[in-house]
Amino acid sequence: MFFPEQQVRVFLYGAPVDMRRPFDGLYAIARHSMPVDPLGGHLFAFINHRATQIKVLYFDRSGWCVWAKRLEQGRFLANWNRVDTREIDVTQLKLLLEGIEVVRQRHRYRHPQPQSPMRPRREACLAL
Repeated sequence: MFFPEQQVRVFLYGAPVDMRRPFDGLYAIARHSMPVDPLGGHLFAFINHRATQIKVLYFDRSGWCVWAKRLEQGRFLANWNRVDTREIDVTQLKLLLEGIEVVRQRHRYRHPQPQSPMRPRREACLAL
């Protein structure tokens, strides 16, 4: 890929796609399910049901381009239930093409910091 990484936007389609689809079929999916115009030069990534193949569609000034990759072992995704149609960055796309799935982890709560009995509390120091 020969794109300046700051300017390119990447969109991952969140449902399995039949990899026999031609350029026009992938374009129709991108046009109806993505929040941006597919003719804008953005990258659109599609993954098959078994998560062993990926196609990346983009439009350059002269026509449609599709890159395809098939894994001999392993999968691009571990679980389709965690995938939704969303924008990802170029680094996540590169990791996905290498077979590394980026999983977002959220902390549900923060553990409070224990207060040491020897150290005064911060509010007490500020009041002096």
